[in-house]
Amino acid sequence: MQILLPIFYLPPISWFAIFLQDDAEIVFEQYENFPKQTYRNRTNIYGANGKLSLIIPMNHNGTRVLKDIQTSTREKWKPLHWKSIKIAYQTSPYFEYYEDQLEAIFTFKANSLLDFNLNALKIIQKILKTEKAYSLNNEFLKQPQGFNFRDQFSAKSETAFLMEVYYQGFSDKYGFLEDLSIIDLICNKGPESLTYIRNVKHK
Repeated sequence: MQILLPIFYLPPISWFAIFLQDDAEIVFEQYENFPKQTYRNRTNIYGANGKLSLIIPMNHNGTRVLKDIQTSTREKWKPLHWKSIKIAYQTSPYFEYYEDQLEAIFTFKANSLLDFNLNALKIIQKILKTEKAYSLNNEFLKQPQGFNFRDQFSAKSETAFLMEVYYQGFSDKYGFLEDLSIIDLICNKGPESLTYIRNVKHK
C-alpha cells in the first residue's frame, strides 16, 4: 500500500499514525506548490495560554515548489521556537529526558525547509525508536497512485482522527487539546508515545 504524505514541521500526532503504518510504503511529496497556512511550516504546541502555533517564516524568493522553499535567515526563528517549546514543556514528565535531542532540531544548519523538516523527523524517529523508511517523489502527479494524504491534515479545522485523552501540562486550565505536535505527545507520554500513536484511528 503506497501512501503519499506531505512533509510537515514537527507533524501532528495524526500524521505519525499514517506514517508509521506497518504495511505502508511511504512517499513524501516534494514537488507540490507550497500551500500557505498548513503544517508544512507550522506546528501546534500547548502553551500557558492554550494552543500556540509556531510558524517558520519563509524567504520569499519567488519559488513555489516545496523542495526549493528556503526559510528566512533574517528572523531568529529557531532560538525563538526552541525557547517556546522549552517554556511550554520544561515541567512535563519527559522533557528533561529528551531535551538534548529536541534542542538539536533547532541547531541544525539548513535554510531549506525540506532539509530542516526531514532532519527533525530523523531526530523524532530516534526518540520514538522507529526506523520507518520513506522515499521522495520525482515529480508532481495530480492523481498519484495509492493513497493521497496531501490535503488530509488541516491546521485550521478539527482533526479527522480519534485520540485518547492524555495528561497535558495546562489541561487543568484549557482541557485536552487533541492532535498537537508530536512534541506534545513525546514530552507527556515518553516511551508510551509509540503505543499511543498505534491506537490512533481515523474517524
